[in-house]
Amino acid sequence: MKNKKAYYGIHLLLIAGVFVFSVGCKNNIEKKGSKEIAATEISAEEQLYRPNFHFTPKANWMNDPNGMFYFNGTYHLYYQYYPDGNVWGPMHWGHATSTNMIAWEEEPIAIYPDDLGLIFSGSAVVDVNNTSGFGKDGIVPIVAMYTYHNMKGEQAGDLDFQTQAIAYSLDEGMTWVKYDKNPVIPNSGIKDFRDPKVIWDVDHSKWIMTLAAGDKVLFYSSLNLREWILESSFGAAFGQHDGMWECPDLFPIKVSGQDETKWVLLVSINPAAPNGGSGTQYFVGDFDGQKFTLDTDFKQQLQQDRAVWLDYGRDNYAGVTWSNIPKKDGRKLFIGWMSNWEYARDVPTETWRSAMTIPRELKLKKNEKEFVLSSAPVSELSKYVSKTIVKETLTVNNQKTIITQSEIDLSRVRIQLEMNHLKSDKYDFTFQNSFGDRLSFGIDNIKKQYYLNRQNSGKVTFSDKFANTISKAPIKNPSNMLKIGVLVDKTSIEVFYNDGETIMTEIFFPNEPFEAFSINTSDAALILENIKIEEFQLN
Repeated sequence: MKNKKAYYGIHLLLIAGVFVFSVGCKNNIEKKGSKEIAATEISAEEQLYRPNFHFTPKANWMNDPNGMFYFNGTYHLYYQYYPDGNVWGPMHWGHATSTNMIAWEEEPIAIYPDDLGLIFSGSAVVDVNNTSGFGKDGIVPIVAMYTYHNMKGEQAGDLDFQTQAIAYSLDEGMTWVKYDKNPVIPNSGIKDFRDPKVIWDVDHSKWIMTLAAGDKVLFYSSLNLREWILESSFGAAFGQHDGMWECPDLFPIKVSGQDETKWVLLVSINPAAPNGGSGTQYFVGDFDGQKFTLDTDFKQQLQQDRAVWLDYGRDNYAGVTWSNIPKKDGRKLFIGWMSNWEYARDVPTETWRSAMTIPRELKLKKNEKEFVLSSAPVSELSKYVSKTIVKETLTVNNQKTIITQSEIDLSRVRIQLEMNHLKSDKYDFTFQNSFGDRLSFGIDNIKKQYYLNRQNSGKVTFSDKFANTISKAPIKNPSNMLKIGVLVDKTSIEVFYNDGETIMTEIFFPNEPFEAFSINTSDAALILENIKIEEFQLN
Protein backbone atom coordinates (compact mmCIF):
# COMPACT_ATOMS: atom_id res chain seq x y z
CA MET A 1 0.00 0.00 0.00
CA LYS A 2 1.54 3.28 -0.99
CA ASN A 3 -0.15 6.60 -1.56
CA LYS A 4 0.74 8.14 -4.88
CA LYS A 5 1.72 11.56 -3.63
CA ALA A 6 5.02 12.59 -5.18
CA TYR A 7 6.84 13.12 -1.92
CA TYR A 8 6.95 9.42 -1.27
CA GLY A 9 6.00 7.90 -4.61
CA ILE A 10 8.35 5.80 -6.67
CA HIS A 11 10.76 7.99 -8.52
CA LEU A 12 14.40 7.61 -9.35
CA LEU A 13 14.96 10.98 -7.70
CA LEU A 14 13.83 9.44 -4.41
CA ILE A 15 16.51 6.80 -4.62
CA ALA A 16 19.08 9.46 -5.41
CA GLY A 17 17.77 11.44 -2.49
CA VAL A 18 18.39 8.54 -0.15
CA PHE A 19 22.00 8.41 -1.26
CA VAL A 20 22.52 12.15 -0.88
CA PHE A 21 20.85 12.10 2.53
CA SER A 22 23.07 9.29 3.74
CA VAL A 23 26.24 10.94 2.48
CA GLY A 24 25.16 14.26 3.94
CA CYS A 25 24.71 12.74 7.39
CA LYS A 26 28.09 11.08 7.17
CA ASN A 27 29.79 14.32 6.14
CA ASN A 28 28.16 16.21 8.99
CA ILE A 29 29.43 13.65 11.45
CA GLU A 30 32.96 13.71 9.98
CA LYS A 31 33.05 17.50 10.28
CA LYS A 32 32.59 17.06 14.01
CA GLY A 33 35.91 15.30 14.05
CA SER A 34 35.69 11.60 14.90
CA LYS A 35 33.95 8.27 14.55
CA GLU A 36 33.49 8.34 18.30
CA ILE A 37 31.11 11.28 17.99
CA ALA A 38 29.08 9.38 15.38
CA ALA A 39 28.89 6.34 17.65
CA THR A 40 27.85 8.57 20.57
CA GLU A 41 25.06 10.15 18.52
CA ILE A 42 23.74 6.75 17.46
CA SER A 43 23.92 5.51 21.04
CA ALA A 44 22.02 8.57 22.29
CA GLU A 45 19.33 8.04 19.65
CA GLU A 46 18.99 4.38 20.63
CA GLN A 47 18.76 5.19 24.31
CA LEU A 48 16.29 8.06 23.97
CA TYR A 49 14.08 6.91 21.09
CA ARG A 50 14.31 3.16 20.40
CA PRO A 51 11.07 1.64 21.80
CA ASN A 52 11.25 -0.84 24.66
CA PHE A 53 8.30 -3.06 23.77
CA HIS A 54 7.00 -1.91 20.39
CA PHE A 55 8.41 -3.54 17.27
CA THR A 56 10.79 -1.50 15.16
CA PRO A 57 13.38 -2.73 12.64
CA LYS A 58 17.03 -2.71 13.63
CA ALA A 59 17.76 -0.37 10.74
CA ASN A 60 16.16 1.49 7.84
CA TRP A 61 12.61 2.19 6.72
CA MET A 62 9.41 0.35 7.68
CA ASN A 63 5.72 1.02 7.10
CA ASP A 64 2.55 -1.14 6.72
CA PRO A 65 2.18 -4.44 8.59
CA ASN A 66 1.71 -7.27 6.07
CA GLY A 67 1.04 -11.00 5.92
CA MET A 68 0.39 -11.58 9.60
CA PHE A 69 -0.46 -15.14 10.63
CA TYR A 70 -0.13 -17.48 13.61
CA PHE A 71 1.15 -21.05 13.24
CA ASN A 72 2.67 -23.66 15.56
CA GLY A 73 3.05 -21.26 18.48
CA THR A 74 4.58 -18.40 16.50
CA TYR A 75 3.16 -15.05 15.44
CA HIS A 76 4.53 -13.81 12.13
CA LEU A 77 4.68 -10.13 11.25
CA TYR A 78 5.75 -9.03 7.79
CA TYR A 79 6.00 -5.37 6.86
CA GLN A 80 6.81 -2.95 4.09
CA TYR A 81 10.57 -2.52 4.24
CA TYR A 82 13.32 -0.67 2.39
CA PRO A 83 16.64 -2.24 3.38
CA ASP A 84 18.89 0.40 1.78
CA GLY A 85 17.76 3.62 3.41
CA ASN A 86 15.78 5.30 6.16
CA VAL A 87 13.18 6.84 3.84
CA TRP A 88 10.64 5.10 1.67
CA GLY A 89 12.16 3.23 -1.32
CA PRO A 90 11.64 0.05 -3.38
CA MET A 91 9.48 -2.14 -1.19
CA HIS A 92 10.33 -5.60 0.17
CA TRP A 93 8.58 -7.68 2.80
CA GLY A 94 10.54 -7.54 6.03
CA HIS A 95 9.83 -10.24 8.61
CA ALA A 96 9.74 -10.68 12.38
CA THR A 97 8.57 -13.51 14.63
CA SER A 98 7.36 -13.75 18.21
CA THR A 99 5.79 -16.26 20.56
CA ASN A 100 3.77 -13.55 22.34
CA MET A 101 3.51 -10.46 20.06
CA ILE A 102 5.65 -8.40 22.47
CA ALA A 103 9.22 -9.71 22.22
CA TRP A 104 10.10 -9.85 18.51
CA GLU A 105 13.01 -11.37 16.62
CA GLU A 106 13.83 -9.79 13.29
CA GLU A 107 14.23 -12.38 10.52
CA PRO A 108 15.84 -12.16 7.06
CA ILE A 109 13.92 -10.33 4.35
CA ALA A 110 11.06 -12.54 3.22
CA ILE A 111 10.08 -11.39 -0.30
CA TYR A 112 12.19 -9.32 -2.71
CA PRO A 113 11.16 -7.24 -5.74
CA ASP A 114 11.60 -8.80 -9.19
CA ASP A 115 10.93 -8.04 -12.87
CA LEU A 116 7.17 -7.88 -12.26
CA GLY A 117 7.55 -5.08 -9.74
CA LEU A 118 8.05 -4.00 -6.16
CA ILE A 119 6.40 -5.94 -3.35
CA PHE A 120 3.59 -3.84 -1.90
CA SER A 121 1.20 -4.69 0.93
CA GLY A 122 -0.82 -7.88 1.27
CA SER A 123 -1.67 -10.76 3.57
CA ALA A 124 -0.91 -14.41 4.29
CA VAL A 125 -3.06 -17.41 5.19
CA VAL A 126 -2.42 -20.90 6.50
CA ASP A 127 -3.85 -23.22 3.84
CA VAL A 128 -4.69 -26.03 6.26
CA ASN A 129 -6.59 -28.12 3.68
CA ASN A 130 -4.02 -27.48 0.92
CA THR A 131 -6.67 -25.98 -1.35
CA SER A 132 -3.86 -24.33 -3.31
CA GLY A 133 -2.07 -27.60 -3.98
CA PHE A 134 1.23 -26.03 -2.95
CA GLY A 135 1.63 -28.39 0.01
CA LYS A 136 3.94 -31.37 -0.32
CA ASP A 137 4.48 -34.49 1.76
CA GLY A 138 1.90 -33.42 4.31
CA ILE A 139 3.48 -29.99 4.82
CA VAL A 140 0.87 -27.27 5.29
CA PRO A 141 1.56 -24.39 2.89
CA ILE A 142 1.45 -20.75 3.91
CA VAL A 143 0.19 -18.65 1.01
CA ALA A 144 0.91 -14.93 0.75
CA MET A 145 -0.94 -12.56 -1.55
CA TYR A 146 0.58 -9.19 -2.32
CA THR A 147 0.49 -6.33 -4.82
CA TYR A 148 3.10 -6.03 -7.54
CA HIS A 149 3.89 -2.40 -8.33
CA ASN A 150 5.51 -2.01 -11.74
CA MET A 151 7.62 1.13 -11.60
CA LYS A 152 8.16 1.34 -15.37
CA GLY A 153 4.42 1.16 -15.94
CA GLU A 154 3.78 3.90 -13.43
CA GLN A 155 6.42 6.15 -14.96
CA ALA A 156 4.97 5.53 -18.42
CA GLY A 157 1.58 6.73 -17.23
CA ASP A 158 -0.13 3.36 -17.51
CA LEU A 159 -3.15 2.62 -15.34
CA ASP A 160 -2.55 -1.11 -14.93
CA PHE A 161 0.83 -0.98 -13.17
CA GLN A 162 -0.50 -2.74 -10.02
CA THR A 163 -1.47 -6.43 -10.07
CA GLN A 164 -2.04 -9.14 -7.47
CA ALA A 165 0.30 -12.09 -7.02
CA ILE A 166 0.91 -15.00 -4.68
CA ALA A 167 3.85 -16.83 -3.15
CA TYR A 168 3.96 -19.87 -0.90
CA SER A 169 6.11 -21.16 1.92
CA LEU A 170 6.72 -24.76 3.00
CA ASP A 171 8.86 -23.88 6.01
CA GLU A 172 6.30 -21.95 8.08
CA GLY A 173 6.88 -18.57 6.49
CA MET A 174 10.66 -18.38 6.65
CA THR A 175 11.31 -18.63 2.89
CA TRP A 176 8.98 -18.09 -0.05
CA VAL A 177 8.52 -19.33 -3.62
CA LYS A 178 6.69 -17.01 -6.02
CA TYR A 179 3.96 -18.61 -8.11
CA ASP A 180 5.20 -19.10 -11.68
CA LYS A 181 1.89 -17.95 -13.17
CA ASN A 182 1.78 -14.54 -11.46
CA PRO A 183 -0.08 -12.26 -11.55
CA VAL A 184 -3.20 -14.13 -10.46
CA ILE A 185 -5.35 -11.00 -10.73
CA PRO A 186 -4.45 -8.67 -13.61
CA ASN A 187 -5.46 -5.03 -13.65
CA SER A 188 -8.20 -3.86 -15.99
CA GLY A 189 -7.28 -0.19 -15.74
CA ILE A 190 -7.63 0.86 -12.09
CA LYS A 191 -4.78 3.15 -11.08
CA ASP A 192 -4.77 2.33 -7.36
CA PHE A 193 -5.45 -1.41 -7.17
CA ARG A 194 -3.78 -2.98 -4.16
CA ASP A 195 -3.38 -4.39 -0.65
CA PRO A 196 -5.18 -7.78 -0.85
CA LYS A 197 -6.43 -9.14 2.50
CA VAL A 198 -7.45 -12.81 2.35
CA ILE A 199 -9.59 -14.77 4.82
CA TRP A 200 -11.27 -18.18 4.83
CA ASP A 201 -15.06 -17.76 4.88
CA VAL A 202 -16.16 -20.69 7.03
CA ASP A 203 -19.88 -20.26 6.29
CA HIS A 204 -19.42 -20.37 2.53
CA SER A 205 -16.33 -22.63 2.31
CA LYS A 206 -14.23 -20.36 0.14
CA TRP A 207 -11.47 -17.80 0.29
CA ILE A 208 -12.53 -14.15 0.29
CA MET A 209 -10.14 -11.40 -0.71
CA THR A 210 -10.75 -7.69 -0.08
CA LEU A 211 -8.85 -5.29 -2.33
CA ALA A 212 -8.55 -1.49 -2.29
CA ALA A 213 -9.48 0.15 -5.60
CA GLY A 214 -9.25 3.91 -5.48
CA ASP A 215 -12.11 5.08 -3.24
CA LYS A 216 -13.83 1.72 -2.77
CA VAL A 217 -13.05 -1.93 -2.08
CA LEU A 218 -13.59 -4.99 -4.27
CA PHE A 219 -14.46 -8.46 -3.00
CA TYR A 220 -13.13 -11.56 -4.78
CA SER A 221 -13.62 -15.25 -4.03
CA SER A 222 -11.54 -18.35 -4.74
CA LEU A 223 -11.53 -22.06 -4.02
CA ASN A 224 -7.78 -22.53 -4.49
CA LEU A 225 -6.04 -19.15 -3.93
CA ARG A 226 -4.87 -19.22 -7.56
CA GLU A 227 -8.06 -18.40 -9.50
CA TRP A 228 -10.23 -15.50 -8.39
CA ILE A 229 -13.74 -14.29 -9.22
CA LEU A 230 -14.86 -10.69 -8.71
CA GLU A 231 -17.99 -10.80 -6.52
CA SER A 232 -18.92 -7.20 -5.69
CA SER A 233 -17.75 -3.76 -4.57
CA PHE A 234 -18.46 -1.56 -1.58
CA GLY A 235 -17.88 1.98 -0.46
CA ALA A 236 -18.82 4.39 -3.20
CA ALA A 237 -21.69 5.82 -1.13
CA PHE A 238 -20.35 5.42 2.40
CA GLY A 239 -17.53 6.68 4.59
CA GLN A 240 -14.81 9.26 4.15
CA HIS A 241 -13.68 9.76 0.53
CA ASP A 242 -11.40 12.80 0.68
CA GLY A 243 -8.40 10.54 0.26
CA MET A 244 -7.31 7.18 -1.09
CA TRP A 245 -8.66 3.91 0.35
CA GLU A 246 -5.95 1.45 1.34
CA CYS A 247 -5.20 -1.68 3.38
CA PRO A 248 -8.74 -3.08 3.82
CA ASP A 249 -9.55 -5.96 6.17
CA LEU A 250 -12.88 -7.82 6.32
CA PHE A 251 -13.62 -10.25 9.16
CA PRO A 252 -16.48 -11.68 11.28
CA ILE A 253 -16.59 -10.85 14.98
CA LYS A 254 -19.05 -11.57 17.79
CA VAL A 255 -20.88 -8.69 19.39
CA SER A 256 -19.72 -8.57 23.02
CA GLY A 257 -22.31 -9.95 25.41
CA GLN A 258 -24.65 -11.00 22.62
CA ASP A 259 -25.26 -14.15 20.61
CA GLU A 260 -24.76 -12.31 17.35
CA THR A 261 -21.93 -12.14 14.80
CA LYS A 262 -21.32 -9.12 12.61
CA TRP A 263 -18.75 -8.42 9.91
CA VAL A 264 -16.32 -5.53 10.27
CA LEU A 265 -14.57 -3.86 7.36
CA LEU A 266 -11.47 -1.80 8.15
CA VAL A 267 -10.37 0.74 5.52
CA SER A 268 -7.38 3.01 5.92
CA ILE A 269 -7.44 6.36 4.14
CA ASN A 270 -4.77 8.91 3.33
CA PRO A 271 -5.18 11.80 3.73
CA ALA A 272 -8.49 12.85 5.34
CA ALA A 273 -8.17 11.31 8.81
CA PRO A 274 -10.09 13.22 11.51
CA ASN A 275 -6.97 15.03 12.77
CA GLY A 276 -5.07 15.16 9.50
CA GLY A 277 -3.16 12.82 7.24
CA SER A 278 -3.47 9.06 7.66
CA GLY A 279 -6.16 7.18 9.58
CA THR A 280 -8.44 4.13 9.61
CA GLN A 281 -12.22 4.07 9.35
CA TYR A 282 -14.44 1.04 9.84
CA PHE A 283 -17.85 -0.28 8.83
CA VAL A 284 -20.16 -2.82 10.52
CA GLY A 285 -22.54 -5.04 8.62
CA ASP A 286 -23.17 -8.49 7.18
CA PHE A 287 -21.48 -10.55 4.46
CA ASP A 288 -23.26 -13.25 2.48
CA GLY A 289 -20.22 -14.66 0.68
CA GLN A 290 -20.61 -12.16 -2.14
CA LYS A 291 -21.72 -8.77 -0.84
CA PHE A 292 -21.04 -6.68 2.25
CA THR A 293 -24.17 -4.87 3.48
CA LEU A 294 -24.15 -2.21 6.17
CA ASP A 295 -26.10 -2.85 9.36
CA THR A 296 -29.11 -0.53 9.56
CA ASP A 297 -28.04 0.99 12.89
CA PHE A 298 -24.49 1.50 11.62
CA LYS A 299 -25.81 3.19 8.49
CA GLN A 300 -27.52 5.69 10.77
CA GLN A 301 -24.20 6.26 12.54
CA LEU A 302 -22.63 7.14 9.19
CA GLN A 303 -25.43 9.57 8.43
CA GLN A 304 -24.56 11.40 11.62
CA ASP A 305 -20.74 11.20 11.50
CA ARG A 306 -19.90 10.46 7.83
CA ALA A 307 -17.11 8.15 8.99
CA VAL A 308 -16.43 6.10 12.12
CA TRP A 309 -12.79 5.94 13.17
CA LEU A 310 -10.76 3.19 14.77
CA ASP A 311 -8.26 5.60 16.36
CA TYR A 312 -8.44 9.39 16.65
CA GLY A 313 -4.71 9.85 17.16
CA ARG A 314 -2.51 10.71 14.21
CA ASP A 315 -0.28 7.63 14.32
CA ASN A 316 -2.19 4.41 13.76
CA TYR A 317 -2.41 3.55 10.08
CA ALA A 318 -2.73 0.57 7.69
CA GLY A 319 -3.51 -1.78 10.57
CA VAL A 320 -4.87 -5.26 9.87
CA THR A 321 -5.55 -8.46 11.80
CA TRP A 322 -3.69 -11.75 12.25
CA SER A 323 -4.98 -14.84 10.46
CA ASN A 324 -5.22 -18.41 11.79
CA ILE A 325 -5.72 -17.50 15.44
CA PRO A 326 -6.90 -20.76 17.10
CA LYS A 327 -10.58 -21.08 18.02
CA LYS A 328 -9.64 -21.77 21.63
CA ASP A 329 -7.99 -18.34 21.69
CA GLY A 330 -10.85 -16.65 19.86
CA ARG A 331 -9.42 -13.14 19.88
CA LYS A 332 -9.33 -10.76 16.94
CA LEU A 333 -5.75 -9.47 17.04
CA PHE A 334 -4.63 -6.27 15.33
CA ILE A 335 -1.51 -4.19 14.80
CA GLY A 336 -0.96 -0.89 12.96
CA TRP A 337 1.87 1.23 11.62
CA MET A 338 2.61 3.92 14.19
CA SER A 339 3.23 6.89 11.95
CA ASN A 340 1.58 9.25 9.48
CA TRP A 341 2.45 9.90 5.84
CA GLU A 342 2.47 13.65 6.49
CA TYR A 343 5.81 13.42 8.31
CA ALA A 344 6.92 9.76 8.43
CA ARG A 345 10.04 10.42 6.32
CA ASP A 346 11.12 13.35 8.48
CA VAL A 347 10.98 12.07 12.07
CA PRO A 348 14.23 12.62 14.02
CA THR A 349 15.59 9.08 14.02
CA GLU A 350 18.36 8.23 11.57
CA THR A 351 19.19 4.56 12.16
CA TRP A 352 15.59 3.36 11.71
CA ARG A 353 12.26 4.89 10.83
CA SER A 354 8.96 4.04 12.54
CA ALA A 355 7.48 1.41 14.84
CA MET A 356 4.30 -0.63 15.10
CA THR A 357 1.52 0.03 17.59
CA ILE A 358 1.16 -2.30 20.54
CA PRO A 359 -0.71 -5.41 19.35
CA ARG A 360 -4.36 -5.02 20.32
CA GLU A 361 -7.42 -7.15 20.82
CA LEU A 362 -10.45 -5.82 18.97
CA LYS A 363 -13.96 -6.18 20.38
CA LEU A 364 -17.25 -5.13 18.85
CA LYS A 365 -19.66 -3.54 21.31
CA LYS A 366 -23.14 -2.15 20.86
CA ASN A 367 -24.22 0.80 22.99
CA GLU A 368 -27.95 1.29 22.50
CA LYS A 369 -28.02 1.60 18.68
CA GLU A 370 -24.37 2.47 18.10
CA PHE A 371 -21.61 0.00 17.28
CA VAL A 372 -18.14 0.60 18.73
CA LEU A 373 -15.03 -1.32 17.68
CA SER A 374 -12.92 -1.06 20.82
CA SER A 375 -9.31 -2.08 21.24
CA ALA A 376 -6.97 -2.75 24.13
CA PRO A 377 -3.36 -3.93 24.48
CA VAL A 378 -3.04 -7.71 24.27
CA SER A 379 -2.93 -9.50 27.62
CA GLU A 380 0.55 -10.85 26.84
CA LEU A 381 1.99 -7.43 27.67
CA SER A 382 1.27 -8.06 31.36
CA LYS A 383 3.83 -10.89 31.39
CA TYR A 384 6.55 -8.25 31.19
CA VAL A 385 5.50 -6.16 34.19
CA SER A 386 8.61 -5.68 36.34
CA LYS A 387 7.23 -3.22 38.88
CA THR A 388 3.76 -2.18 40.03
CA ILE A 389 2.61 0.78 42.11
CA VAL A 390 -0.99 0.91 43.33
CA LYS A 391 -2.68 3.99 44.75
CA GLU A 392 -6.30 3.39 45.69
CA THR A 393 -7.27 7.07 45.79
CA LEU A 394 -5.60 10.39 45.17
CA THR A 395 -7.11 13.78 46.06
CA VAL A 396 -6.20 16.22 43.31
CA ASN A 397 -7.18 19.61 44.75
CA ASN A 398 -6.68 21.41 41.40
CA GLN A 399 -3.19 20.01 40.72
CA LYS A 400 -1.42 16.81 41.68
CA THR A 401 1.73 14.95 40.69
CA ILE A 402 0.58 11.37 40.25
CA ILE A 403 3.96 9.66 39.77
CA THR A 404 7.60 10.65 39.18
CA GLN A 405 10.55 9.13 37.36
CA SER A 406 12.20 8.45 40.71
CA GLU A 407 9.34 6.07 41.55
CA ILE A 408 8.97 4.30 38.19
CA ASP A 409 10.47 4.52 34.69
CA LEU A 410 8.09 6.77 32.77
CA SER A 411 9.60 5.75 29.43
CA ARG A 412 8.15 2.21 29.73
CA VAL A 413 4.94 2.50 31.64
CA ARG A 414 1.23 1.77 31.70
CA ILE A 415 -1.02 3.94 33.85
CA GLN A 416 -4.62 2.98 34.59
CA LEU A 417 -7.05 5.03 36.66
CA GLU A 418 -10.70 5.94 37.13
CA MET A 419 -12.38 9.32 37.49
CA ASN A 420 -15.84 9.77 39.01
CA HIS A 421 -18.23 12.68 39.56
CA LEU A 422 -16.79 14.60 36.62
CA LYS A 423 -18.11 18.09 36.08
CA SER A 424 -18.39 20.41 33.10
CA ASP A 425 -14.70 21.10 33.38
CA LYS A 426 -11.33 20.37 31.80
CA TYR A 427 -9.03 17.62 33.12
CA ASP A 428 -5.47 17.87 31.82
CA PHE A 429 -2.90 15.07 32.30
CA THR A 430 0.72 15.96 31.53
CA PHE A 431 4.07 14.23 31.16
CA GLN A 432 6.91 16.73 31.57
CA ASN A 433 10.62 17.16 32.20
CA SER A 434 12.95 19.89 33.42
CA PHE A 435 13.96 20.64 29.83
CA GLY A 436 10.48 22.09 29.32
CA ASP A 437 9.01 19.29 27.21
CA ARG A 438 5.30 18.68 27.84
CA LEU A 439 3.01 16.00 26.43
CA SER A 440 -0.58 16.37 27.54
CA PHE A 441 -3.91 14.66 27.01
CA GLY A 442 -7.26 14.74 28.71
CA ILE A 443 -10.94 15.47 28.77
CA ASP A 444 -12.63 18.73 27.94
CA ASN A 445 -16.15 18.25 29.30
CA ILE A 446 -17.06 21.78 28.27
CA LYS A 447 -16.47 21.09 24.57
CA LYS A 448 -17.35 17.40 24.95
CA GLN A 449 -14.08 16.11 23.54
CA TYR A 450 -10.91 14.24 24.37
CA TYR A 451 -7.62 15.74 23.23
CA LEU A 452 -3.92 14.96 22.84
CA ASN A 453 -1.39 17.79 22.65
CA ARG A 454 2.22 17.19 21.55
CA GLN A 455 2.92 20.76 20.42
CA ASN A 456 5.60 21.24 23.09
CA SER A 457 6.63 17.60 23.49
CA GLY A 458 10.27 18.02 22.42
CA LYS A 459 11.55 17.93 18.84
CA VAL A 460 8.61 19.13 16.74
CA THR A 461 10.07 21.43 14.06
CA PHE A 462 11.26 18.67 11.68
CA SER A 463 7.88 18.96 9.91
CA ASP A 464 5.40 21.81 9.79
CA LYS A 465 2.60 19.21 9.93
CA PHE A 466 3.77 17.26 12.97
CA ALA A 467 2.53 19.54 15.76
CA ASN A 468 0.45 22.08 13.90
CA THR A 469 -2.78 21.04 15.62
CA ILE A 470 -4.06 19.49 18.83
CA SER A 471 -5.72 16.16 18.11
CA LYS A 472 -9.34 15.84 19.25
CA ALA A 473 -11.93 13.07 19.56
CA PRO A 474 -15.64 13.44 20.32
CA ILE A 475 -17.13 12.25 23.61
CA LYS A 476 -20.16 10.48 22.18
CA ASN A 477 -21.71 9.24 25.40
CA PRO A 478 -20.93 11.81 28.12
CA SER A 479 -20.78 10.44 31.64
CA ASN A 480 -19.65 11.63 35.04
CA MET A 481 -17.25 8.70 35.27
CA LEU A 482 -14.34 7.65 33.07
CA LYS A 483 -11.72 4.89 32.86
CA ILE A 484 -8.36 5.76 31.33
CA GLY A 485 -5.47 3.54 30.27
CA VAL A 486 -2.22 5.11 29.07
CA LEU A 487 0.69 3.26 27.47
CA VAL A 488 3.98 5.14 27.01
CA ASP A 489 7.06 3.68 25.36
CA LYS A 490 9.81 6.33 24.96
CA THR A 491 8.42 7.97 21.79
CA SER A 492 4.79 6.86 21.70
CA ILE A 493 1.64 7.32 23.72
CA GLU A 494 -1.52 5.23 23.32
CA VAL A 495 -4.51 6.45 25.32
CA PHE A 496 -7.49 4.12 25.81
CA TYR A 497 -10.67 5.72 27.15
CA ASN A 498 -13.38 3.50 28.67
CA ASP A 499 -11.75 0.17 27.82
CA GLY A 500 -10.67 1.36 24.41
CA GLU A 501 -13.99 2.66 23.11
CA THR A 502 -12.07 5.78 22.09
CA ILE A 503 -8.33 5.55 21.34
CA MET A 504 -5.68 8.15 20.56
CA THR A 505 -2.22 7.02 19.41
CA GLU A 506 0.60 9.46 18.71
CA ILE A 507 4.39 9.60 18.54
CA PHE A 508 6.63 12.29 20.02
CA PHE A 509 10.35 12.97 20.47
CA PRO A 510 11.34 14.47 23.83
CA ASN A 511 14.73 16.10 24.34
CA GLU A 512 15.08 14.21 27.62
CA PRO A 513 13.05 11.49 29.35
CA PHE A 514 9.93 12.67 31.14
CA GLU A 515 10.33 13.14 34.89
CA ALA A 516 6.77 13.48 36.17
CA PHE A 517 3.15 12.72 35.34
CA SER A 518 0.55 15.07 36.79
CA ILE A 519 -3.03 16.33 36.50
CA ASN A 520 -4.40 19.86 36.45
CA THR A 521 -8.05 20.89 36.77
CA SER A 522 -10.20 23.62 38.26
CA ASP A 523 -12.37 20.85 39.75
CA ALA A 524 -11.07 21.09 43.31
CA ALA A 525 -13.15 18.11 44.46
CA LEU A 526 -11.72 15.60 41.99
CA ILE A 527 -10.51 12.28 43.38
CA LEU A 528 -8.66 9.76 41.22
CA GLU A 529 -9.41 6.14 42.04
CA ASN A 530 -8.00 2.65 41.39
CA ILE A 531 -4.67 3.97 40.17
CA LYS A 532 -2.36 1.24 38.89
CA ILE A 533 1.04 2.04 37.42
CA GLU A 534 3.16 -0.67 35.79
CA GLU A 535 6.71 -0.64 34.47
CA PHE A 536 7.75 -3.08 31.72
CA GLN A 537 11.05 -4.85 31.21
CA LEU A 538 11.72 -7.19 28.27
CA ASN A 539 15.37 -8.04 28.91
